[in-house]
Amino acid sequence: MMALKVGDKIPDFTALKVDGSTFSSASVVGEMPVVIYFYPKDNTSQCTAQACSFRDKYEDFKDLGAEVIGISSDGLASHEKFKQQYKLPFVLLSDENKKIQKLFGVPKALFGILPGRVTYVADKSGVIIMVFNSILAANHIPKALRAIKRAIK
Repeated sequence: MMALKVGDKIPDFTALKVDGSTFSSASVVGEMPVVIYFYPKDNTSQCTAQACSFRDKYEDFKDLGAEVIGISSDGLASHEKFKQQYKLPFVLLSDENKKIQKLFGVPKALFGILPGRVTYVADKSGVIIMVFNSILAANHIPKALRAIKRAIK
């Protein structure tokens, strides 16, 4: 599978949310701007910093009419603990079989050892307007926010 790039549409996918219910991408993609970020692992320093930065800026994303979705291959129990511990207001999805990562073509990081850290921003029609691939967690949030602001102009 080729990696998704700017100009591609976000593909349809489903995954389990922390509460065990099924999330369908069709509920947000094509309805509003969306930030979908893939991260390696719950409760690691960089991933926690990234999640908390998205949390701290979540109202800014909501004010722009956008939704934020975090995805990793951690299970629901790990996500639930992570979400509660850091009071994360956005959707966290479990991708234990890595189907969504494969669908997006998320590359591996750190010599192919870790799942990648990639943020996708799509406009209201579901078209990707930004892809940011960086192991440096802190850089994702301001870039995603700027992309959303440009998208809604």
